Amino acid sequence: MRKKSLITGVAGLAALALAVSGCTPVAEEGGEFPENDIRLIIQADPGGGSDLSSRALATELEGQLGVSVIPENMPGASGAIAMEYVGEQAADGYTIGFAPVEVAMLNTTQNANVLPENYTFIGQIMLAPGVITVAADSPYETLEDLIAAGKDEALTVANSGAGSIWEAAALGINKEAGTQFTPVAYDGGATAVSAAASGEADAAVSGGGEAIAQGDAVRILGVMHDERLEQISDVPTFQEAIGADIQFGGWGGIYTTKDIPEDVRATLEEAVATSVESDSYKEFQENAGNLVVYKDSEEFTAFVNEQFELYKELLG
Repeated sequence: MRKKSLITGVAGLAALALAVSGCTPVAEEGGEFPENDIRLIIQADPGGGSDLSSRALATELEGQLGVSVIPENMPGASGAIAMEYVGEQAADGYTIGFAPVEVAMLNTTQNANVLPENYTFIGQIMLAPGVITVAADSPYETLEDLIAAGKDEALTVANSGAGSIWEAAALGINKEAGTQFTPVAYDGGATAVSAAASGEADAAVSGGGEAIAQGDAVRILGVMHDERLEQISDVPTFQEAIGADIQFGGWGGIYTTKDIPEDVRATLEEAVATSVESDSYKEFQENAGNLVVYKDSEEFTAFVNEQFELYKELLG
C-alpha cells in the first residue's frame, strides 16, 4: 500500500507541475516558431524583380522573426521548378517562397503541378507594372517606332520564361496593336532585359524595376499601366503613346506549403504585414519602379484562386 501511494503521489506531482506551467508533454518537445533559420525560395535568377523584392523583404522579416531568412535562387521552367519544390517541403513554415503571378498560370500553360490548393498563401507584397525596353543604341527611339516596325516585320521580344506573365504581355501587345512580336523565353526578367540591352533581342517585356536596374544600357519606351511610374515619369503609358489600353503587371507575394500549423501561418502573416509597412521596404519598391500592394493571407488566397480561374480561361 505504501508503494502504491508513493507512485500515485509522484504522478500527481507531475500532473500538477504540468498544470501550473500551462504545458503539455507534446509542447515541451518544441518551442515557439521560429527557432531555426528560414529559407526563402526565389523562382528566378539573381538580379530580377522577384529576386530583389524577395531579398528586400527577407531583410525586414529577419528583424520581425529574430532568425535569418536566407534567399535561395531556384530558376527554371518559368518558375515551376521552384514552385513545385516549395509545395513538396515539410509543412513547418521553415521553407517559404516568393509567389509571382505565374503561380496562377503554370498549371494551364505548362501542365505543371502548380495549383493553389498545394500552398498556403501568406500575403501579397508588391505589384510590378510592365514596361517594354530596347537597347540604348536601338534604332527604335519611341514606342511608336517599335510598334510600327513590329507591324512590318517579326521582332524578337525577350521575356522571363515560357508561360510567364511577360510572354503573355508580348502576345497581348500583338493582339491589341497588330504587331508581330516573337516572344523569346529567358530564365528571369533581369536576363531578358540584359538580352535586349546587348542586342540579342530586339526588345524585352519585364517589370519596371528590372528595366530600371539596367540604367543607361537600355531605353524604356512604354509603361503597361493606367498611369506613369514615378521613377520614369518621362516614359508614357501605352494608352498615351499609341492609344491602346494595354495593361500587364507582375504581382508577387509570400507562400509556403499547404497544411502548416495555424500559429505558424499567423506568425508569418504578421511578420510579412509589418515588413511591407516599413519605410525601408516601401522606399526600395518605389525606387525599383514597383508599387507596394498588400493583401493578407485570406485576401491573397482568394485573389490567387481568382487569378488561376482567369488565366485558365484566357490561356487554356
